[in-house]
Amino acid sequence: MQNDKLKTITNLFEGKEIRSLWDSEIEDYYFSVVDVISVLTDANIPRNYWSDLKRKLKSEGSELHENIVQLKLKASDGKYRNTDVLDTEGIFRLIESVPSKNAEPFKLWLAKLGRQEVDNVFDPSKGIDKMIDYYLKKGYSLEWIEARIKAIINRKKLTHTWKENGIESNNEYAILTNEIYKSWSGMKASEYKKFKGIRKESLRDNMTDIEVVLTDLGELATRELAKKHKPTGLEENKKIAKVGGNVAKVARDDLEEKLGESIISSQNILNYQYVDNSKQIENK
Repeated sequence: MQNDKLKTITNLFEGKEIRSLWDSEIEDYYFSVVDVISVLTDANIPRNYWSDLKRKLKSEGSELHENIVQLKLKASDGKYRNTDVLDTEGIFRLIESVPSKNAEPFKLWLAKLGRQEVDNVFDPSKGIDKMIDYYLKKGYSLEWIEARIKAIINRKKLTHTWKENGIESNNEYAILTNEIYKSWSGMKASEYKKFKGIRKESLRDNMTDIEVVLTDLGELATRELAKKHKPTGLEENKKIAKVGGNVAKVARDDLEEKLGESIISSQNILNYQYVDNSKQIENK
């Protein structure tokens, strides 16, 4: 199950078994709290330690307690049982709540991340430098990185236009983005990710050059149409997003006709594959 875990969590716990489940709807992982407690503490019975800590968190009115979810995870005997789990943010907050020397390295790591965020506030270029270094280590060329940065800027222009047209929430932005993707590719972003075998990774970072161009075209067309017609609210903007995506669909159809094959690719840049759980998330 090693490849079925969030990379940063796996690194933190040095490969120790932390059971997890991927939720494609929220695009995040749920991790077994008892497994994390077992690594962080010297408790003989981690389940009892967690039970006591959970009561303490509840009595203190901690929001962490409110975020606990029960999902069925595979136990050592091979059976699936309801287990307390937390998402990625919840696990980090749990680490900060555990009074154990074993948790100190994790707390120092989290503090370092926090310091980096503060540094980025005072000097945003540090964040950009970090992004460039990350892509270079992944094997992307400087030309590709330059195009990626421009795409991020263009995406900001699109969301700014949507905001001017009455779109406020991230959920609404996601709905409109899905309208563009569905129009030209036939898939929502989450479905496109599944097709490519990725999860939290950026969809655009795993696209071929042609897929990127069509994505850019759909978003650019949507932005210009939205600026021209000034739709208000979600439903009107959805219609415009669909039309914008269709501009890219026309280009896709024309190219595929000439190529004689589909340009939608399952290709990704991962050097590993995720292992699908046989048990779906239940009782969420």
